[in-house]
Amino acid sequence: MHKGNWDDLRFVLAVAEGGSVSAAARTLGVNHATVLRRVSAFEEAQGVPIFDRTALGYVVLPDRLRVIEAAREAALAIDTVSRMMRGAEAQFTGTVRITSTDTFCHTVLPGIVAELTARSKDLSIEILSANNHVDLGRLGADITIRPAMILPDDLRGETAGELGFAVYAARDGHATTWLALRGALTRATVSQWLETNVAGRDIVGGSDSFIVLRELAAAGMGRAIMPCCLGDSDPRLQRLPDAMPLTSVPIWVASHAELEAAPRLRAIRAKLTSALQVRSAALSGRPQGEDRRT
Repeated sequence: MHKGNWDDLRFVLAVAEGGSVSAAARTLGVNHATVLRRVSAFEEAQGVPIFDRTALGYVVLPDRLRVIEAAREAALAIDTVSRMMRGAEAQFTGTVRITSTDTFCHTVLPGIVAELTARSKDLSIEILSANNHVDLGRLGADITIRPAMILPDDLRGETAGELGFAVYAARDGHATTWLALRGALTRATVSQWLETNVAGRDIVGGSDSFIVLRELAAAGMGRAIMPCCLGDSDPRLQRLPDAMPLTSVPIWVASHAELEAAPRLRAIRAKLTSALQVRSAALSGRPQGEDRRT
């Protein structure tokens, strides 16, 4: 990197974090033109673009994600030096964006995020809910937590347990009809079981969200397959163990392949993995210590 480019890199990082030149200008307390000039100066000095300029804002190009994370590491290193000079303990700092399914965002992640941020007061974690497979670069996310049999080719990570699925129905009802999995949920293994084992005439509704399916089942509309962490914790529902074998899929904690080795994200992924493992019984739907059934 050419001498003097660190200051330009601050502007690049602000645009990457904010998603737009206007957001970066507000964060840095400068005008719009200054941000444009400094970002252009950095790209010209390096001889390569950093952003894809879209109608929705500035999106970091996939092969430049490591540049942005390196800029974050540099900013955090400067902050750490400042802390050490004051005799303060270094800790996780900065903003981390985590994307996951609506089930995890609703039932699991709030508690985990609260634990992590309580330990590191300068760490900010944003949660982005999306049931479809997402492009982390375009979404601006650093880490994804996903139940899936395998990871997409552009992601790297480790498993943190299993997410169990079972059939639930209203506790005070005798439902014989079923609710189907729609949209992105049709790719799930349990959706394939439903298609094979339940007649179409018995299906009276459906949704592309397990949280919506839970509400429909609780309203007495029919039986629904859902993650055990959703169904078991809801007093309105009862699990129907004979309706379908308990099924599970791995839970992945991953980042874009370009960011797999980034020290800060690797450390936070480890914290997330550990927190999910502590919750393994609730997530798997099996009693603590019970062996995994195939």
